[in-house]
Amino acid sequence: MRNLEPKSLWENFYNLTQIPRPSGKKKEIADFLVNYGKNLGLETIQDEIGNVLIRKPASAGYENHPGVILQGHMDMVPQKNSDVKHDFEKDPIRAYVENNKEWVTADGTTLGADNGIGVAAAMAILADKNVVHPPLEAFFTVDEETGMYGAHALEGGVLQGKVLLNLDSESEGELYIGCAGGIDTTAKFPFEPVAVEKGDIALRISLKGLKGGHSGCDIHLQRANAVKLLFRFLKVAVSEYEARLAGVDGGSLRNAIPREAEAIVTIPKEGKDEFIELVDEWEDLFIKEYDGVEDNIHLAAEEVACPKQEMPEDVQDFLIHAITICPHGVYRMIPEMPDVVETSNNLSAIKMNGNCVEVFCLTRSSVESRKEELAQIIQSAFAVAGADVEFSGSYPGWKPNTKSRILHVMQDIYEKEFGNKPRVITIHAGLECGIIGRNYPGMDMISFGPTIEHPHSPDERVNIATVQKFYRYILATLKEL
Repeated sequence: MRNLEPKSLWENFYNLTQIPRPSGKKKEIADFLVNYGKNLGLETIQDEIGNVLIRKPASAGYENHPGVILQGHMDMVPQKNSDVKHDFEKDPIRAYVENNKEWVTADGTTLGADNGIGVAAAMAILADKNVVHPPLEAFFTVDEETGMYGAHALEGGVLQGKVLLNLDSESEGELYIGCAGGIDTTAKFPFEPVAVEKGDIALRISLKGLKGGHSGCDIHLQRANAVKLLFRFLKVAVSEYEARLAGVDGGSLRNAIPREAEAIVTIPKEGKDEFIELVDEWEDLFIKEYDGVEDNIHLAAEEVACPKQEMPEDVQDFLIHAITICPHGVYRMIPEMPDVVETSNNLSAIKMNGNCVEVFCLTRSSVESRKEELAQIIQSAFAVAGADVEFSGSYPGWKPNTKSRILHVMQDIYEKEFGNKPRVITIHAGLECGIIGRNYPGMDMISFGPTIEHPHSPDERVNIATVQKFYRYILATLKEL
């Protein structure tokens, strides 16, 4: 990987893969970037939350040009296959070039190309004395993936540039001029456990092998949600086979479609064989339903040590009904752009913590009122089931500006460099542009990047040829500005 072109970018990206940097673990990566800037002799600033800003003076003759900000986030989504041993808090990412020499990926984990490639590109430009550019700022934010906390903490007056190039998009040849906003919903089901019926046995029901993916970029692909599928099965198991719920866990991050989920259920001992047959039947059903979409669905049951306590029947039933009702997936497309998602929800995770079950959702929309509408629907679904429901982490969308100067400049540059026009679109994923624009009204912004497939999943990979084009495009844009 370190021998790929441009070498400086890939060298930087390799170094980033060696630093554990899941969201929330920011000190080591932030210190690395601070030292990087200082070692280059550049003005380097770190704010209280951990964001890093590095300033590079303009090239000769560009001193009076409007300043440009290269912006990306330093954290990555920690996702791995269940059979892979990897500690995202301690272990480096095992990245490699695929045999076809077209992609870089990782061994059973997320790669961190989102947004490591963008950060690596900015680092390479900071170090290269031959790059022609206006006054330059590289702004690296913390904890973007879990709530855009770094962008939220940015105060007005810190950034000096007038043009912001967000390097956090994932389809080469596309220029993004708008994005969705989002809001988190947490529903809590507290309960007093009850004793397991005498003579019952316990089974672990596990659902694995799903593709998952980015809850913004991939939500329209109709991939299976492990939590939703598991609860479809549980609804039948509870209502028709006397199963009782003793434990549940599924999904991990709000912005990742759940790939795995499991539950501990108790059943009468004499019903074990029939229950195992039911599991096999539902596995076949799921495989048939998602033929052509999912290719590795596994639903299985195994006997485990029987717990002493389980959920009370009424709370269990309310939880199952609420998960069944809760919407997941695309809620509405943009009428003027029917191939672009306007509003969606990701039922992202369910966790049992002691005597409380928590359910997590991330609702996205490019229309603020639609975001609120769907969030209220989700709140109602859980509230009528007796859950305590809280909203948090709301952030605004980025309203498209088709009259943007940087948009038209970059369209012309792309056509000149590559012989065709880029697509101009809005993205359903969240970008930090909307939040930054709130404190910097009038900032001219655009987002672009190389092609990254399956971000937020262990199948994440970045296309090598598009990284070369991406970097070439940045350099041509800086020279033109």
